[in-house]
Amino acid sequence: MISWELALALRDAGLRWSPVPGDRFRLLATGGDGDVFTVSDMTIEPHEFDTGVVLGFNGTTEWALDSVAIEDTLWHPLEAQLRGLLGSTFRALERTDDGYVVRTEVLDAPAEFAAKDASDAYARALLALVAASAEDPP
Repeated sequence: MISWELALALRDAGLRWSPVPGDRFRLLATGGDGDVFTVSDMTIEPHEFDTGVVLGFNGTTEWALDSVAIEDTLWHPLEAQLRGLLGSTFRALERTDDGYVVRTEVLDAPAEFAAKDASDAYARALLALVAASAEDPP
């Protein structure tokens, strides 16, 4: 799972989340040390209202939490989701002595993003892609 800091940076750079089963998130109020929740049809379901998306906690007796607005959560995309979001810019994931390197290419410009964890390397590559897209809108 990607770090709190990278998840926050991706959100702040403009990455938007539409919750689906299997997605992981934390509550903003609890920060990076808070519990990690998983969206599930059984226990945590996204409910769409005119006012926005709310994540409903179904049948959780240990939590005094019925629901939380998506704006009060922080999505932690999984490795496969990050790779998918890189789309055709993704070239390779390589293991190194220090961790992992994700290689991308945008407009014939290759780039490398290193991290100890493969998910964080993917997240760094996606952060660069999202930031570049924000600077140069279509």
